[in-house]
Amino acid sequence: LNKCFESNNDLMLFKNSEDIVKVAVADRSAVLTNSDETRVIDPQIVQDEIDKKVGAVRQGRAFVRPSGTVNVVRVYAEAETQGEADSLANEVASVVFHHLAGVGECPRV
Repeated sequence: LNKCFESNNDLMLFKNSEDIVKVAVADRSAVLTNSDETRVIDPQIVQDEIDKKVGAVRQGRAFVRPSGTVNVVRVYAEAETQGEADSLANEVASVVFHHLAGVGECPRV
């Protein structure tokens, strides 16, 4: 099992695709989101953990979206500061990596 480190820094809204954290997973269809792709429906534990991470960040928001073409789950995050946004993105990426059979190394902002 690969290690994915979690840290607490400062955050911002990820606006460009270069800023989105992409987590390689064994099967992108292992995550199901609601119709507007802002919440994970299954597995519920992923959304529960995202909610906990978001709740600890000022003006935090995060959601994940499976790719439509490759085995990747994209992590989007925003917060009051860039450092908090980066930290939140890293923490959510860790959740995705560990619960959705991450492949390779856990990515970091």
